[in-house]
Amino acid sequence: MSSRSLFIGAVEIGTSKVTALVGEYNGRELAIIGHGECSSRGVIKGSVVDYKAASECTHSALEQAERDANERIDVVFLAQTGAHLEGFYNEAWVNVKSADNMIDAADVRTVSELAKSKELPAGRMVVHHIRRPFRVDGRLVPGNPENLVGQRLEVGYWTVHGQEQRLADNIHVIRGFNLEVRELVLASLASGHMVTTSEDRQHGVLAIDIGAGTTDFVLYRDGSPHTTGVVPVGGSHLTNDLSIGLRLTPGQAEKLKLRFGRAAVQAKDRADKVWLDGNYSIGDRQFPRQTIEQITSARTWELLEVVKKKLGHSFAPETCAAGVVLTGGTAKLAGIAEAAAKVFGVPAHLGEAPSWVAENLRDPTQSTALGLLYYGVSAQHERAPAGRRGGGFLSNVKRLFAGA
Repeated sequence: MSSRSLFIGAVEIGTSKVTALVGEYNGRELAIIGHGECSSRGVIKGSVVDYKAASECTHSALEQAERDANERIDVVFLAQTGAHLEGFYNEAWVNVKSADNMIDAADVRTVSELAKSKELPAGRMVVHHIRRPFRVDGRLVPGNPENLVGQRLEVGYWTVHGQEQRLADNIHVIRGFNLEVRELVLASLASGHMVTTSEDRQHGVLAIDIGAGTTDFVLYRDGSPHTTGVVPVGGSHLTNDLSIGLRLTPGQAEKLKLRFGRAAVQAKDRADKVWLDGNYSIGDRQFPRQTIEQITSARTWELLEVVKKKLGHSFAPETCAAGVVLTGGTAKLAGIAEAAAKVFGVPAHLGEAPSWVAENLRDPTQSTALGLLYYGVSAQHERAPAGRRGGGFLSNVKRLFAGA
């Protein structure tokens, strides 16, 4: 890598808004120097349905971020979500070939390629091969098994794939701004890494990112992502339920949800009413607080139950000691952590950005974009010559977002 700084773009094209961040990476540290946002158009449940509209709002967010940074983005790391994303697990094993049973790089490469070799259906493309820990003679190996002694080497990959056309649509939106998409990153992996600690991931933790149109989740075990998924339901569905149930416009329903929505019914008296606007003007109306809470809590519980069902046997309270961490805009719904704790049977809390993240980016809606920058820095670090690595990157991790 040259002495020149690399300007990394992190872009999340969401259902409600598009977020773009610019990070300046000098080979050791990264500082956030640009931030842009635009209300989303042409995107439904995380998928581009109107290319022109989606491009316009994405380019607006990118322009804002570059103007804020006063620099041109070099490469983009782009978040991916949507119901078209699916995952499967595949594993492989090899007999260690050396006479002294010492595992070498060729053994590791062979078993990894075998585990990733499962063919995809036509029209599908790999987004991530997520490796689970190696095993040597059945023993879990958290790191690289090279130079260990054993007879049998095993590894498995959780492979996430999506529809080629959907993935291409997102990439073309960025390329339309004359930018290179360096890597597609699952939204759940990006946000999950920002709101969980390495200790959480080692002990087992479930990160759930509830956006407007989709809910992304990642289950970590033994320090690595174990299972990921997307549910095409999010905060806008709570708004829609309120709109239908109370005969309101979506804008009015959103206002009520943000002010009075809860993930559990707390109001005891049906006579307890709240005002839509609170200014008592003509057109201002009253609604039973209990009804609002019943509508929002029913949809929230249903959503959490769907996530649990999609995880299936992958999730068990005894292998999720660090519990559930919630992030995304809808995670700010009152009482949602308590609801998640009851659904999953483990402690739950609202995720927080690491302490080094600047105040203006600590909102749960920023978790995915921040995580994309983490992936961008990690990718650059992996590309650096071996002699350039070492303590520099790790020792400066806590300063990653100091420049925001």
